[in-house]
Amino acid sequence: MDLIKLKKQRQQKDAMLNVFIWASAALTVGFLFWIIWYILSNGLQHVDWNFISDDYTRTGDEHGIFPMIIATIYMVIASIAVAAPLGIMTAIYLTEYAKPGSKSVKVIRFCTESLAGIPSIIFGLFGMTFFVAVLGLGFSILSGALTLSILILPVIIRTTEEALMAVSQTYREGSYGLGASKIYTIWRLILPSAMPGILTSVILSIGRVIGESAPVFLTAGMVARIPESLLDSGRTLTVHLYKLTTELFSVEEWNQAYGTATVLIVLVLIINMLTKLIGSRFNRANY
Repeated sequence: MDLIKLKKQRQQKDAMLNVFIWASAALTVGFLFWIIWYILSNGLQHVDWNFISDDYTRTGDEHGIFPMIIATIYMVIASIAVAAPLGIMTAIYLTEYAKPGSKSVKVIRFCTESLAGIPSIIFGLFGMTFFVAVLGLGFSILSGALTLSILILPVIIRTTEEALMAVSQTYREGSYGLGASKIYTIWRLILPSAMPGILTSVILSIGRVIGESAPVFLTAGMVARIPESLLDSGRTLTVHLYKLTTELFSVEEWNQAYGTATVLIVLVLIINMLTKLIGSRFNRANY
């Protein structure tokens, strides 16, 4: 009887734990879909081709967001171009070259964890002081990209490091046993196997870059025009949305804010789907 009672108690605890797990997962997914539905239901009706493609510095239409889209794309590409190689190379050093538990590994991980905990406005103040003023880059896409590259470095390093450590040790042992060099092993075996995890870090970093506003308007400025080079100022979609929400004096401005938020969400979803597609192709190529 005691064994039967104990078994029933365990089954009840398992059932309660399963309910809690499923409820937590459903709540998380529900929040995501609720936010997406709320923004899209209020913003899709205000988004059309003119809203996306008009450059009001050229057409005089103050409702177009084309310059902000171009500035956002420039900011993402420049930030990832700087942060991804640095982050991936750092992760390779930590997993493949550095001695586990050494002081250098502890120092690097402490620095990345400290960077991850710093508020984004602090990065903006640093970028405005160092890149804008000291280096003389001015309020430009380049200043904003360099600032954001520092901000997203911890995400790329930690996620890439976990992806590299997840690669089976037998890959390395087999490659070294056949006489391959360390560089060849990393380049041809380890990195392709870890590519889905590396792409995940890029996805997270892109979302962080697109979603930041404080570091951007403190370093890249808020000029609503298409930047002709990385040394030109520009206004990203998030900064444009911030500007709209601080000046909500009319229904038209509310509509523009919801329309801009809709474009932001759709842009992030497209980037995520494309990156997931590339990651799945890498997975198929490895097996």
